[in-house]
Amino acid sequence: MKHLLNSIVIVFMTTLVTPLLHAADSNLTGKNAFVEEIQEDEFLSPDVAFKLNLTVIDAQNLNANFKIVPGYYLYKERIRFVIKDASTGKIEQINLPAGDIKNDPNFGKQEVYHQEFDAKIVLSTANISAASNPVIHATYQGCSEKGLCYAPVTKVIEIALLDSGNNASASVVTSSDDDKTTQALKGGNLWLIIGVFFVAGLLLSFTPCVLPMIPILSSIIVGSQNKQSSQAKSGKACKLHSFGLSVAYVLGMALSYTLAGIAAGLSGNLLSQSLQNAWVLGATALVFVALAFSMFGFYELKLPAIIENKILGASQKLKGGEFLGVFIMGVLSALIVSPCVAAPLAGALIYIGQTHNVLLGGVGLFALAVGMGVPLLLIGASAGSLLPKAGSWMTVVRNFFGVLMLAMAAYLVWPVLPSAITQPVNKLLGASAEHNLPFARVKSVAELDAAIASANGKTVMLDFYADWCVACKEMEKFTFSDSTIQAALKNTVLLQVDVTENNDDDQALLKRFGLFGPPGIIFFDAAGNEIKPKVIGYKNVAQFTQILNKVNAQ
Repeated sequence: MKHLLNSIVIVFMTTLVTPLLHAADSNLTGKNAFVEEIQEDEFLSPDVAFKLNLTVIDAQNLNANFKIVPGYYLYKERIRFVIKDASTGKIEQINLPAGDIKNDPNFGKQEVYHQEFDAKIVLSTANISAASNPVIHATYQGCSEKGLCYAPVTKVIEIALLDSGNNASASVVTSSDDDKTTQALKGGNLWLIIGVFFVAGLLLSFTPCVLPMIPILSSIIVGSQNKQSSQAKSGKACKLHSFGLSVAYVLGMALSYTLAGIAAGLSGNLLSQSLQNAWVLGATALVFVALAFSMFGFYELKLPAIIENKILGASQKLKGGEFLGVFIMGVLSALIVSPCVAAPLAGALIYIGQTHNVLLGGVGLFALAVGMGVPLLLIGASAGSLLPKAGSWMTVVRNFFGVLMLAMAAYLVWPVLPSAITQPVNKLLGASAEHNLPFARVKSVAELDAAIASANGKTVMLDFYADWCVACKEMEKFTFSDSTIQAALKNTVLLQVDVTENNDDDQALLKRFGLFGPPGIIFFDAAGNEIKPKVIGYKNVAQFTQILNKVNAQ
């Protein structure tokens, strides 16, 4: 849900501020003994800390044995076994033993395994035969008691089954992680995001600048009344033809938006890197404010008259009632309508750019365009009888988007506003005056090298973070929110890598510094060279203060 939550935060940041919790150092010093310098070899690799051995009992039953090194544990709810090719078999049941209850301050009660255990897997016999060789994807995730959380591990294991159950075997073919898109589809996140884009497009279709165009566009699509009557088609055939033309028009419009979404996804790295600059953030926020006032009706945004006239002239030369011509008109109309819906469209493109997901960019904007085309599809299917009438409700929809634009503007500039402004607002909203460190996100080794090179002779601190990392949440809540830590890092360039998705770029960054997972903190001197100590695991305020003192002394 990571990408959907970010979009929600953009909308509601100005009205909701999550209170930061604080804990005294005296309550935390016993959690982890301070280690002056932590080496990466103090933590085992996940393949050593957690060993999985899958054996075949018979043609229907498997046994998954997990061996866990003392001082480490696995989360019960994050153990998964899946056969992706249903033609080779299906998992009917997974029986896991009861685990230990671990009280986690961030995620509540969690059931974990500290010792060796067996998982019993029951296969469905429906598709199993002598020729069946099901491939099982086994996924699990664990942590070290010292505060290190490992990224999810996926083992791909091929099972060789025989009718008799004899000489059956299981072997690891390869180890891999599901790609970003597959994980999103499996979790339903991508479909939920697409649904949000579709609803946004539907709302945009009812804005005052789009709805009045529909009767004009529909008359061009259907063609002249004389041409329709001369075709001597039945009423049902005419409606079907009109609906087909409407679909062609919407697909043409969707093509333009899909290409824009793909471009946003491809330029995501450049976009997100640019948005780390205070001047760029300020300028972008001003654009959103200007767009918001246009949505409120203070002025109108539209293409220059000379360009709009050329586009309209080109569309008028196209023959109404022909699918290709209507499709091209759909492409051209996107250029006419886009300036009018620039505010929400810009927000959508920025959101897609931050996800770095080309597929999401294309599919998301396609869904947005289809949502905008729903009224036109209704015209084609009902000859206009289902088209809602214009009214004051259209202004309400437009004003709603204007408020969202102002919220986006405030969200963009909030991290760079002076504390004299943000702290009174935080107090007014009931939040603590403390806030977390203003990390700049980097997504690849190349981005990291560029950020270090542009540090202008300052010390750099690189933090590895993930949404599923318990110790990372503790660092945010108890350590990074402390005013003494923030003061000590005032002149330090703060970079952060979010390895929640555990994609290829995330793994490359972890491998570069010999890390198995977050939290991990790496320091670089003014010349850009890595310096010790390397911090792995949770550290409270007192411990982290000593680390910073040692870094500053070098």
